[in-house]
Amino acid sequence: MRKTRLLKSLIARPEILVMPGAYDPISARLIELAGFEAVQATGLGITAASLGLPDFSVMGMSDMAERTGRLVRSTRLPVMADGDNGFGNAVNTVLTVREFEAAGAAGINLEDQRIPKRCGHLAGKQIVSAAEMVQKVRAAAEARQDPDFVINARTDSLAIAGPEEAIRRGNAYLEAGASMVFVDGTDSAETVARLVAGIRGPVAVNMVEGGKTPPDLTVARLQELGVARVSLPVTALLAAVGGMQRALAGLKAHGEPARYQDALAGFEAFHSLVGMDEVRALESRYAVAEGDEEVAAE
Repeated sequence: MRKTRLLKSLIARPEILVMPGAYDPISARLIELAGFEAVQATGLGITAASLGLPDFSVMGMSDMAERTGRLVRSTRLPVMADGDNGFGNAVNTVLTVREFEAAGAAGINLEDQRIPKRCGHLAGKQIVSAAEMVQKVRAAAEARQDPDFVINARTDSLAIAGPEEAIRRGNAYLEAGASMVFVDGTDSAETVARLVAGIRGPVAVNMVEGGKTPPDLTVARLQELGVARVSLPVTALLAAVGGMQRALAGLKAHGEPARYQDALAGFEAFHSLVGMDEVRALESRYAVAEGDEEVAAE
């Protein structure tokens, strides 16, 4: 099954689709090995890991698509790309969809924030008009080559104009050709229930540790509420940063790797993760037997 069709079917089924965020090929591969069924490319994470900068419209479309392609090639799972706000107007959105589809993504997030955009769980967001975003969604739907390529239309209007506006926009985006509506920054089960009841299509949300997500809004609760898909964009990133902080602090304080060894991935396990077993197999397959060098030279 094509990855686009697989992602679309995972969204349409009754069971909620859980998509942790990947910011590099290693995190994408770990998501697959953990047993998840799809990967969300996180623009925040890719920007932070690549540039050491915040998610503030500082990475261009071509760079983001190229890094997304690396994620796609590192896993067998379908990858949902992060297309920000289409990196401009509706014309830019056409080019964005073409670029990310060519990179192998199975779908793309497109949001209605103004430039510079920012993480949906931060204050200070601004949104474009619903009419402008409708044209972007229409452009995206018409630009895709594969009709199963998922257009995940994100609205950041909840924090700015409330749930009714998010519902109004969500339905308008679905009518324009979106496959699913992603309402960012949901802060309560009551709000989620209202959104699911009002939006006439699959609803996606995210869970951000330390953001607006309340502790009681678990995956199981979102399933009960009828959410089609939930992404966890920063789980792997924050875990990696926290792990590095603890290991480096232990090294600085004690100078003894044995003191924090249990917190590290195994050296051989890491090499297996990045494909060293295959390299060794290829080396063995194509090794030149002793004496063959001389025969080849003759």
